[in-house]
Order: sequence, then C-alpha cells, then structure tokens
Amino acid sequence: MTLALPIDPAANQLLLRSPLALLVGMVLDQQVSMEKAFSSPYVLAQRLGHDLDARELAGYDPDALVALFAQPPALHRFPKAMAARVQEVCRVLVERYDGDAARLWADPADGRDLLARIAALPGFGRQKAQIFLALLGKRFGVRPPGWQEAAGGYGDPQAHRSVADVTDAESLRLVREYKQQMKAAAKAKTAGT
Repeated sequence: MTLALPIDPAANQLLLRSPLALLVGMVLDQQVSMEKAFSSPYVLAQRLGHDLDARELAGYDPDALVALFAQPPALHRFPKAMAARVQEVCRVLVERYDGDAARLWADPADGRDLLARIAALPGFGRQKAQIFLALLGKRFGVRPPGWQEAAGGYGDPQAHRSVADVTDAESLRLVREYKQQMKAAAKAKTAGT
C-alpha cells in the first residue's frame, strides 16, 4: 500500500514523507501528465532549497512564486495559474489546519466528512476530491468509515481510473487506457449533440 509513480525515486519519497507535497501534486494534477504533476513538488522543493512549507508558500511573494513555477522546466503548463492555486490551498491550510496538510485528513467523522474537507479546498471539485480521497484511502491507509462510498467509483478496489490506482507500470497502463476511453466517450458525446 504505497504510491509508486514512474518518476524520480526522490520525488516519490517526498510524496511519501510530505503530506503537503502529496497535496500539491494533486493540485497540479490537471492538464499535465500524472508524472509531471506529482514530480513537480520535488522540483519546487529543490528550487526552494528545502521541503515544502505551507506557511512559507502561503506568504510567498506571488510574483516570485510564479517565477519559481515558470523557471524551465516549468512546473506546470500554466505556471501562473497553478502557482496562485497552490498559494490559495496553502493559505487555507494555514487558516484551517495550522499549516499542516495532514490535519486535513486527520480524524474525519467519516468518508463524507473527509470528502467535504477536501472539496472545500480551492480548485477541488467533486471528482478531484473523490480522486484524492481514493488516493489517501488506497495508498496511505486513510480510511474513515464510508471512505470508499464517498470516493465513488474511484474507491473501487478493482478500479484503474486515477493516480490512486497506480502501483506499477501495468496499473499505470490500465489507468491511461481508462482515461483515453473517457476522453473518447466525452468527445463522441459532444460531437453527437
């Protein structure tokens, strides 16, 4: 039960030891590959010269943070927007969780409570919140009562739908196939309307 993405081993280790890095990876996991999204917290930490800190990022000069995100290779294809989003999430962590990302998922009443906490973060719609809930449950043992139901289809132990299901090269291949099928279905639906 661990996360094993095909990225730099040091980046994987950061995700395992730093709840904030894991959360930042999830924030960045849109419109870029999973590998890019979840390796970027490690690159950001390297650029900062130390592990990520929510208080520091929340108070960071916005233009300087954009510069860190935009420095080649950029941490995301939309460095300005994603730097702002990471900063917004860190500000919420400071305001509600004393700057500790792990407190976001510490002691929820149940899966619905945890889903609501995650969904309250900037940029986390229901689907993204369900994926992160599934990631916490499947790979990090965060399993309040009802977590699988709250995660929807992403909580299914046999699913290969998201980063929550990646444990090796084969599972990554299956997740990619699923995502391609969903994109093709959405495109076909749009073309039919």
